[in-house]
Amino acid sequence: MHSLAIPISESAQPPMLFFLISCFSFILISKSLSHSLILPWKCEMRLLKLSPLSWEQFSNFVASWFRRGSLAISLVMPLRKKSCRREIVNAEEKGEISLLDLPDLALECILERLSPSGLCNMAGVCTSLRERCQSDHLWEKHMKQKWGRIIGEATYREWQLRIPQKKQSMVVDQSKQKGLLKLVQKLWPISWVRSNFHKRNKPKNILAVDSIMTWYLSLERGKSSFPAQVYNRENGHVGFMLSCYDAEVTYNSGTDTFIARYSPHGRQMTEDSISWDRLRAAPVNTPAYELHVSNCLNDLRPGDHIEIQWRRNKEFPYGWWYGVVGHLEFCNGIEHHCRCHKNDTVILEFNQYAPGSRWRYTTVNRKNHREEGDEVDGFYGGFRKLYKEDEISMWKQHWPSQVLE
Repeated sequence: MHSLAIPISESAQPPMLFFLISCFSFILISKSLSHSLILPWKCEMRLLKLSPLSWEQFSNFVASWFRRGSLAISLVMPLRKKSCRREIVNAEEKGEISLLDLPDLALECILERLSPSGLCNMAGVCTSLRERCQSDHLWEKHMKQKWGRIIGEATYREWQLRIPQKKQSMVVDQSKQKGLLKLVQKLWPISWVRSNFHKRNKPKNILAVDSIMTWYLSLERGKSSFPAQVYNRENGHVGFMLSCYDAEVTYNSGTDTFIARYSPHGRQMTEDSISWDRLRAAPVNTPAYELHVSNCLNDLRPGDHIEIQWRRNKEFPYGWWYGVVGHLEFCNGIEHHCRCHKNDTVILEFNQYAPGSRWRYTTVNRKNHREEGDEVDGFYGGFRKLYKEDEISMWKQHWPSQVLE
């Protein structure tokens, strides 16, 4: 059998070879690593265009260009390897170590000395440091230093009770996001939707909702309010001098002050620009509308500092008012002859009011004390005897500049 052959004229061979060589040269040019190799190519092509192109000249040009490219690659790669090796050697010679190379005890000592902002910055370095910087034992110290005086145990328990609700809301949000993702996938390509959806919704730093760090930052940024008591509410209104009322408080980091929202009964009252020294944690767990059970009545003596609940009518919440225990009328006030502490009647003095004011004195029964008073003078509730000097000094710090009528 004779093979089937297609005759090709000699004149058709050079154009075909020229086409193959052109494709080969184009691939080499696109894969070149140095821009400097392209410039000679352009220059030589211009020269070749000026004269008739022969196959012999073109093949010599391609061969020379390929040799230059190979030489450039062989020169560049060793230089890069040498530079990388030099950097590694220099780092080893300097003896540089990572913070994570320190012993655990040394690293903990460093983290304990960082401020809250320092811990937040350190937490963004890597996963290992983030876990360490979010530890509760590091943030407990900062919580006590900044918030301990105005946030009590009752507030801490309330915060813990809210944790399950926050976790549940996070689960609901995640389920909503998954449902949204499934809906969008029907309209757009799956790969595009997943990549963009996860990029936008992936959190940079995941904080545990039950961590003290989360609570601290939430308070600092004004995202969480907490119950506290405010001295001399309504910017020192005369009717509230030397009193302390319950409020829901929010921190304003811009002014380093607080916003208080008082009981919604009656008119809604909001007060801002409250300084730190006008706040305290509730000293007892008794709600503002309930009578505090007094356990100190038998120990009260003249000169003792006390707080007593008072409210204008039974629809309003109690506030705590500062006063002192006084002597009975028949007592001469001499310490060794005073028998006021054995009498069932206790005299309370509110010395911020003038002697002739109807708010200056009141009496309560030591044995059978319950809420006492009327719609005219208000209602007096439970007692607290003040034993700590810092509590007494806080009341004196808010003493009015002039005697009240």
